[in-house]
Amino acid sequence: QVHLVESGGGLVQAGGSLRLACAAFGRTISSYAVGWFRQAPGKEREFVAAITWRGDITRYEDSVKGRFTSSIDNAKNTVYLQMNSLKPEDTAVYLCAARPFQYGTSSRSSEYNYWGQGTQVTVSS
Repeated sequence: QVHLVESGGGLVQAGGSLRLACAAFGRTISSYAVGWFRQAPGKEREFVAAITWRGDITRYEDSVKGRFTSSIDNAKNTVYLQMNSLKPEDTAVYLCAARPFQYGTSSRSSEYNYWGQGTQVTVSS
């Protein structure tokens, strides 16, 4: 079983950048595919991005394509989400999740087995 811990959230002005980190404990991150999701108050959880442990397959939700990039550092057992050109509508709690690597990436939150606690991202206009 893997334990995930997100960090890097905060308050930023529109147009700014943040880099979120998802550190894995207990198991090597190479055993998993990792997804990023976000949830704003009163809204359903939304897929943002996903990456395989090799970093060779990534997928993104349409509204973040070209602005967000996910990467993986196997040596640090950590997945990153670089967020550029942030918009107020990106404001949400961001969560990372993991599923066994052999199943590949998924945009469905129900298909992930392990979740972090989330980190708040607030983008001011």
